[in-house]
Amino acid sequence: MNGIGFALPEIFMLVAALVVLLVDLFLRQHSRILTYMLTQAALLAAALLVYGNFADGPARQVVGDMYMHDYLSSLLKVMALLLTCVIVVYGRKYWSDHQEAPGEFYVLVLFTVLGMMLMVSSTHLIVLYLGLELMSLSLYALVSLLRDDSRATEAAMKYFILGALASGMLLYGISILYGLTGSLELLAIAEILSHEGSAETVPLLLALVFLIAGLGFKLGVVPFHMWVPDVYQGAPTAVTALIASIPKLATLALLVRLLVSGLGNITSDWAQILMVLGMLSIMLGNLVAIAQMNLKRMLAYSAIAHMGFILLGISTQTMDGNSAALFYALVYVVMSVGGFGVLILLGQAGIDAETLYDLKGLNKRSPWFAFMMLLLLFSMAGIPPLAGFHAKLLVINAVLQAGHLVLAVGMVIMSVIGAFYYLRAIKMMYFDEPDDSTPLKWDLEFGLTLSLNGVWVLVIGLMPSFLMTVCVRALDAKHLL
Repeated sequence: MNGIGFALPEIFMLVAALVVLLVDLFLRQHSRILTYMLTQAALLAAALLVYGNFADGPARQVVGDMYMHDYLSSLLKVMALLLTCVIVVYGRKYWSDHQEAPGEFYVLVLFTVLGMMLMVSSTHLIVLYLGLELMSLSLYALVSLLRDDSRATEAAMKYFILGALASGMLLYGISILYGLTGSLELLAIAEILSHEGSAETVPLLLALVFLIAGLGFKLGVVPFHMWVPDVYQGAPTAVTALIASIPKLATLALLVRLLVSGLGNITSDWAQILMVLGMLSIMLGNLVAIAQMNLKRMLAYSAIAHMGFILLGISTQTMDGNSAALFYALVYVVMSVGGFGVLILLGQAGIDAETLYDLKGLNKRSPWFAFMMLLLLFSMAGIPPLAGFHAKLLVINAVLQAGHLVLAVGMVIMSVIGAFYYLRAIKMMYFDEPDDSTPLKWDLEFGLTLSLNGVWVLVIGLMPSFLMTVCVRALDAKHLL
């Protein structure tokens, strides 16, 4: 396959998004099922294109050395595309409950995924930045889809303003890096910085601070977390599920590309910053989540804590730590999407389920989906033998092996404290009487998708070795430049 052929999934996704946009213009409200079907077909076809050309050998730079074809990018693209298929299924039920069928939702979802695909494969800082902005601008628009909802409008404005500030910081860091090295290609930057005396300058450290600040906002870690609870609460629940998943995978890829591959020669500097941000995120996220009675805000602060674990994994500067962070990210996004799927299930007749009280008596209303939520919450809490337990164990072990005993002990303590708010939600599901005894409504597609979402957490927890092997291989030196 020639160089441009490796970018075929991205080219296909761009064409598919434009086709869905044009077709939707000519459809009436009741005919928008076609938009949904075209979106799902586009996502599945793109996933097949990526899988058909899965990078199983050494990493390669193609398309003018601006595009990386490696195992990591292929893995994250397939995962993101399949997760987006799940989110679109949840989104269809959400908009049906609200008696709306916005074609813009499906088009913007496709553009969001396209931006993510560009981000994970880019080795050129300008292309990387363009992918980030494409994804971010699509998300800003998605948050404000409920035009008559003041909370959604407020959340979109906060997200846009703070996101623009973070993008400016990232771009400023890139400009400083370019001024120091004269190159925008990550591998060329790494080679230039490898020369003796080039890696310990004040301007380089300044560039590093701006880069980490920009990426920290996208991950939603302390102290760049101020947008997370408001956006999670104000955005439509189907959009919140998207925000909680795809951007996390894309930003993890950026951290690996920028810090591990591009700035690996100043590892000690960025590792210390990530350690501080990671531990602060775990502490603040878990402690503040205890005080939340709004379920979406609770999951938002929970996300901040989970992102702290990922940062601490990368900060170890070891292969085990990096692969543990990747494993954690893949497990977390599935758990998070499933949790918001249950919230969409509980929301009926255009009324969103947002508070912990909406979970009361779920076991009496639907024992099966109460069990699915039980699996998801137990996994988030790190209860064995679910996938979340292995994710936390791998990261804590990597931190311990790197010699950071105090950090490892702190992570264990905060994990125990954080289990409280998950157990409180489970207690409400199984031991409280429901405030609303209205039977839950769902179609076969939604029920099957949500069930598979929950069962996946259990299956990976019982057989984690396959996903662990995949993560180690994705970050192996032979498959990652």
